[in-house]
Amino acid sequence: MDCLFCSIAAGEASSYLVHEDDDFVGFLDVRPVFKGHVLLIPRQHIETLPDLPVDLQAAFVALQQRLCRAVTSGLDAGGTFVAINNTVSQSVPHLHCHVVPRTKGDGLRGFFWPRTKYVDADEATSYARRLRAALE
Repeated sequence: MDCLFCSIAAGEASSYLVHEDDDFVGFLDVRPVFKGHVLLIPRQHIETLPDLPVDLQAAFVALQQRLCRAVTSGLDAGGTFVAINNTVSQSVPHLHCHVVPRTKGDGLRGFFWPRTKYVDADEATSYARRLRAALE
């Protein structure tokens, strides 16, 4: 398999490491939204968040929290934007979480895609019902 993020995790491809342990690696995004934009990946090749094994989930979220605190305090950021794409818009097919530093007035406006509205309460209720059924 030819995966850039697996190569970074194995130390075969260069990166600007921010964190590494037995299960995860954090490094600077080479095309950052803002300087200090970190990508957190599992060392194991896992393509999407739904594929992440249960035994890695708590540590993955805990590291996201630590990176948020580090980005905020270490870069004097006002906060962070945290995001994960699954398949669609996933530039590298290896699970990665973006931790992006934010400051007031930085120009980033909400989400990167246009918003929509439900036609009415019935349509919203229908979507909620379908999602509840899928969760069961």
